[in-house]
Formats: sequence, C-alpha cells, structure tokens
Amino acid sequence: MLKESNRIEFKEKLNDKLEKEIVAFLNNQEGGILYIGIDDNGNPVRNENLDEMQLKIADRIKNNILPSPLGLFDIVIEDINNISIIKILISSGLEKPYYIRNKGMSPNGCYMRIGSSTQPMSTTLIDEYYAKRIHTTLRNVSSPRQDLTFAQLKIYYQERGLKLNDNFANSLELLTSDGKYNYVAYLLADENAVSIKVAKYEGIDKVNLIENEEYGYCSLIKATNNVLEKMRIENVTKTKITSTKRIEKNLVEPLPLREALINAIVHNDFSKEIPPVFEIFSDRIILTSYGGLIPGQSEKDFFSCSSMPRNRELMRVFKDLGLVEQLGSGMSRILNSYEKDIFEISDHFIKVVFPIMENDKKISSKNGDENGDENGDENGDENRVLNIMKKNPEMTAKQMSMSLEISTRKISRIVKQLKDTGKIERIGSDRKGYWKINKGDD
Repeated sequence: MLKESNRIEFKEKLNDKLEKEIVAFLNNQEGGILYIGIDDNGNPVRNENLDEMQLKIADRIKNNILPSPLGLFDIVIEDINNISIIKILISSGLEKPYYIRNKGMSPNGCYMRIGSSTQPMSTTLIDEYYAKRIHTTLRNVSSPRQDLTFAQLKIYYQERGLKLNDNFANSLELLTSDGKYNYVAYLLADENAVSIKVAKYEGIDKVNLIENEEYGYCSLIKATNNVLEKMRIENVTKTKITSTKRIEKNLVEPLPLREALINAIVHNDFSKEIPPVFEIFSDRIILTSYGGLIPGQSEKDFFSCSSMPRNRELMRVFKDLGLVEQLGSGMSRILNSYEKDIFEISDHFIKVVFPIMENDKKISSKNGDENGDENGDENGDENRVLNIMKKNPEMTAKQMSMSLEISTRKISRIVKQLKDTGKIERIGSDRKGYWKINKGDD
C-alpha cells in the first residue's frame, strides 16, 4: 500500500497547494511523486474530468513556477482498484531554488520536503541554493551558428501528430535570454558538428577495428534514431542450447539496451563538446556518456530510478517524440534485467557494459530455465566456476558472470558454497588477490 514519504504526497482533489508541492519536489534531491485522487490513508478517490484536470495541472506548473520546470515533470493517469487517479512525476531540478512565481524567491515562495511534509525554506538555505545554482545549462550557451534550420525536427513532431508553430523556438526554450539560438537548438538543428560514434571490433579488445560509423552532423533526434536502428541490427538473435530446449535470444536484452543508449545521449554533457561513444566487442557492448554524475547527485540517487535530467530541454523534446516514456522509467527497465555492476561511474564519464550471450552455449538446466541462471543445475555450475578459476585464478566474480553467463548474484552464492566447503580459498584482497583451488578438487 502506498504511503506518504519524502518522495510521495497525496491529495484527494486538485487544490491551490499544487504549486507549493511541485516546488518542494523540484527542490528535493530525489524529486518526487504527487498523486491527485488519493486520500491521506492511501485510498483512491474518484475525480471527474481527469483529461481536463491534466491540462489544468500542466498549465499551472508551466506558468506559475520559476525557473522553468519544463522537461522536469510528467503527468499520467493510473488505475488503482479500478479508480483512475492522476500521478505527477517531478524530477529534481538543477536550478534550485525553485519558487512560486507570484511569491518570489522567498520563504513564502520556496518550499522543500521534510519527511512527509512540505515546509518553507529558510532565507539562509534559499541564498545557499542560489549561490550554487548551475547557470551553465545548454539553454544559456549560445549556438556556434545562428543560421539554423529545423526541417527534420518539424517532421518528427508531425509524425507524432504534433505541430511546431512559428513560436516553437521560444516554447521549446531554444533561445538564450538575448534571443539568440542556444546550444540545445544547435543539437536539434538540421546541420551541426556533433557526431555519435559507433565502433565495432573483431575481438574483446580494440586491436582489430571492423567498423567505425559516425551518426550525426544532423538533428540529434535523427542521429539517435539512426543509432538505435544500427544497434537493433547488431543485436542479432543467437542460439542457446539447454538440456531440454533450444532457446533463441538477442545478444543483449533489447529494451535495457535501448533505454541505456537513450540515457547516454540525453544525459551526456554536451557542454564539453564530447558526444557519447558506443562500442561493440565480441563479448560485450559498451555505452559511454561523458560528464559523470550530475553535481549534487550520489550513486544512490542515480540508481533510485528518480529522474534528474542533466539536459531538461533535450529531455522534454525526447519525451514529446516518444523516445523517452515516463520520467525515471529507463533505469528501472535496465535494473529489471541486469545488476547494478554493469555500470562504471567516474568523475568524467558513465559506462554501461552489457555482456553478450555466447553462441550455442550449452548449459545444463534442471528446469529448462531460459536464462540458464537462477534455476540451473547448481553442481554443474559449481564445476564450471571451478574450471574457470583453475584457468584464470585472478578472474573476478563480474568477469566470471560475463564469461559463464551466470548472474553475479548466483556467482556469489556458488563462490560462498565453494569457500564454505573448503574447496577454494581467497588469497589476498578481493581486488588484487587470486583463487586457490584446494587439493582433492583438481
């Protein structure tokens, strides 16, 4: 059952406190969710004319809150116990403090979440947030060219049944404060100097380069669709043979791959003028975006499935065009299929490393489990782990998982069993040590 918390707020009806709650979640480190149509006890309450209410909510958020929250919220209708309610997802904003327009940047206009309640921000905290406010967003960086055209972008909007009017540059925030095209406009324009590289190698290293494709010099939307199509072609179907069945699977789970790829593009720090890079090896696919974590964002925030867009203007356009669905949903789709350890996070980049399924891999499986993983033959998997340790005593659990196509969770369980039964022991540290196979198990 849903409960109010630091990230969740209930309202039975749409009332005059909407802006206050939205501002508090924008100022919250993890964003939040506001439900309209749920009482304080978590029970759904029927409201009429939800479509009309959605439009009113969007209008109030866009017009009554500063800095602009466009691209930082999403409004959807959900059913709870056969009663439709409105769910507003709010991302944490980068331009804190957010405030109610007619109240100004003061304790009367700035709010924050404290536990499950919304409270005014102190003047001291408002000043502190303002001093840290990030002003170097792409919206404020002038385009290196001002002779931009947007025919491709208009076509993509038309295909979605949407139309960009003569004021689209202003409504999509493609202009700086002095009326020039900004860097967001440059990325979305028909011509630019931004290109996304997709490199394909023959083996597991960068020695033999097979392909080095460039997708870009056009609207980032077009480039993204081209890269998605390239990855769809490369993510071929291969065969895995278990003891009971022949299973055909893609090299990498398609949905997590798509979500990670789009995340890598839309959250890339383009202000560094370094586009994302995608690499295909025989044993893995690596997606690299630049910029690291957003200032103020922790790894816990990153994995919490709460959205904190680096480029909210791009996020808005990607969402308009159906490339991004519900805010924060991409990470949950990835983590539904893969462990967190496929991510490598540093100060300057974030990498996602997808292990590739080996072709015609024979896996003994008691129950014919499609993944050959959690429900597979434990003894057979123990022997496979022992054999790979003998060949490479320095191999880590993550490397064994990728090589054997067994989840890291199951590898950890098998390693613990082997250690508990005295079959193996770890010599040295987890990072620099090695596995010793005890006598009697050679």
